Amino acid sequence: MTETGNKKWWVLGAMGASLGLMVLDETIVGVALPTIRQDLDLSQTASHWVVNAYLLVFAALAAAMGKLGDIVGLRRFFMLGLAIFAVTSLAAGFAQNEAWIVTARALQGVGAAIILPGSMAMMMMVFPPAERGVAIGIYGSIGSCFMASGPLLGGLFTEFLTWRWIFWVNPLIVLVIAIVVLVVWRDPPRTPQTERFDSAGFVTLAAGLGMLVMGLMQGPEWGWGSPAILILIVAGAVSLIAFVVIELRHRAPLIEVDLFANRTLATANLLIFTGQFSKTSIYILGALYLQHVLNMGALEAGVAILWAAAPVIIMAVTVGKLTDKWGERRPALFGLVINIAAFVWIVFLADGSSFWWLMPGFLVMGIAVSFFFVPPMRAVANALPDEKQGQAGGIMLTGQLLGGTMGMTVLGIVLVMTGDFQIVFATTVGLNIVVAVLAWAWFVRERKPSP
Repeated sequence: MTETGNKKWWVLGAMGASLGLMVLDETIVGVALPTIRQDLDLSQTASHWVVNAYLLVFAALAAAMGKLGDIVGLRRFFMLGLAIFAVTSLAAGFAQNEAWIVTARALQGVGAAIILPGSMAMMMMVFPPAERGVAIGIYGSIGSCFMASGPLLGGLFTEFLTWRWIFWVNPLIVLVIAIVVLVVWRDPPRTPQTERFDSAGFVTLAAGLGMLVMGLMQGPEWGWGSPAILILIVAGAVSLIAFVVIELRHRAPLIEVDLFANRTLATANLLIFTGQFSKTSIYILGALYLQHVLNMGALEAGVAILWAAAPVIIMAVTVGKLTDKWGERRPALFGLVINIAAFVWIVFLADGSSFWWLMPGFLVMGIAVSFFFVPPMRAVANALPDEKQGQAGGIMLTGQLLGGTMGMTVLGIVLVMTGDFQIVFATTVGLNIVVAVLAWAWFVRERKPSP
């Protein structure tokens, strides 16, 4: 299904705002997190779960919700996701203790897991394959406007109103998106689904991710040799192995695991994972560094993070055009190279020096971000037909959200164990180097796309 005229641009605008709603939540919370921790008397581990509860549920459910959107109809399911996200955002804003805010954040993840795969599928379906690079770029650019405003809004709300407004602003955005979708979107005709929903795959995926990340998060507090941690990590790994076995045998799998035998698709999702891991390193851990080491206030730190967030607004469309012209391989590899350079710069200068020495690294990292998302998203979307675009969105989001979740988990563990932000950023460099080698070897040398 592709559309001409104004409809596809209204759809693109609404879907970009949906993406913006998700990434706004990501960046706005990072700046406010120290204040939330102090106000609600959270432990360091609990403060990490304010971010990770949302990301974990989001990651565990995204693939399932993308598949359900294909089955029951994108419009109806998307509206349900908007409603869940709005209500749970209000609840998070009224939180009074650790259990309340972490629970509300987890439930926000349910709404987000419905919204974002749907938004990606609807956006892809209204543009032909040859235009999807530019469409993804515009989609990402709209989302990036929200992302770039997140640190600033988080600082303003925290210092001049209350941190609770970082959640209360969400229902206002939801209302605008819902109105546009109700007016302009109609689902295309669907082939009736005769296969049962893959409930076993859903349970093993969600349980596996939950146990594994829980074990990694609680390891520093409970002790890495404690029976509880060992059981969580081993059980999580076994559950994920069971998930793969189930998917390979299921007639209508939750995720078509055999797709990852295609090296380009596997690399595309690895790139998305790495991009989100890198963003977490700066937007969350970087915000903590600015406040704890450089003694910046919340607003000042939010403005500083803009150097890493704002370039995405411009670069997303540019990278989309380059990807439509040259294919996915060259832009993706270029992004990896400049991201490695940016983080190496940050590693050597994150020693308590003035932020102005760090700023070039933040800026180049912000330029690199779009190269991790636009080319891989185009590769995955063009590899699957329209009736599987919900699944495509779920696959990409699972990789992205695992990157965010594992970023918070691994980098949080490194910080707790070493207390050294330079080692945190060096860990990100190491991941990027490994992925650069794999991408060079695996990403297919494609021909230039046809006009």
